[in-house]
Amino acid sequence: MNDDPVDQLIASWQQELPEVLHPTSELAKRIMVLAGELNESTRRVLRDLGLTTAEFDVIVSLRRGGTPYRQKPSDLSRSLLLSSGGTSNVTNQLVRRGLVTREPDPDDGRGTQIRLTPEGISLAEQAVKASSAAHHELWADLPDETVAQAAKALRALFRP
Repeated sequence: MNDDPVDQLIASWQQELPEVLHPTSELAKRIMVLAGELNESTRRVLRDLGLTTAEFDVIVSLRRGGTPYRQKPSDLSRSLLLSSGGTSNVTNQLVRRGLVTREPDPDDGRGTQIRLTPEGISLAEQAVKASSAAHHELWADLPDETVAQAAKALRALFRP
């Protein structure tokens, strides 16, 4: 008996409705399963740190941008694919928690920027390290060469 759930799924469709299968069917399902595993490992880590995925995305984006760890809300929305309302809601939560502040935009007196506090910087770094470790743990038993080959193959499929 094959324990690979994707192989089982493909075999079932091959028997029941083979016309729905395309050369990309197995690839798509495997990517979806792997993405689900990555997302779940990230959610567990973030839950332990008291962060939502959206909060994580915002503080990590601010931290990744380097000093002074601030961005315009519109830039955050664009880079994170969030609506302006969604960005505002997440920012409000982070302000209440003391992880970010809203500051006047030094380049535009009418605008604001979102800036990480020292606590936000610390939590962003802790969260990135923890999520990176969780992702590594998923495939720690694979040889580095296998991981590199998979990344190369996926890079060829990536179309930004």
